[in-house]
Amino acid sequence: MQKGLGNMMKQAQQMHTKMQEIQKELANKKVDAESGGGMVKVTGNGKGEILSIRIEKEIIKQEEKDVLEDLVLIAINEVLKRSQELNTSEMSKVTGGLKMPGLFT
Repeated sequence: MQKGLGNMMKQAQQMHTKMQEIQKELANKKVDAESGGGMVKVTGNGKGEILSIRIEKEIIKQEEKDVLEDLVLIAINEVLKRSQELNTSEMSKVTGGLKMPGLFT
């Protein structure tokens, strides 16, 4: 029994180490999203951080302010969704698809 428990602990430690490595790698993986037919583009990383927002000059008009704000919001929400999907996909490679609450941040 002790040998089995020790083996399990070793595997858990290896999984933990691998998950930490993936978290570091996710910071370097990029996800992109756009809205308004490409007028607003947002880039984020696998950690859920927004890296850049690009807005085409044609859409920057005072009378279009509300539309621009909506397009930025849509693109940001989409890139955050893609970032979470990337994070979940990468972590599931380590966990074998097991749901482990609290381990994905």
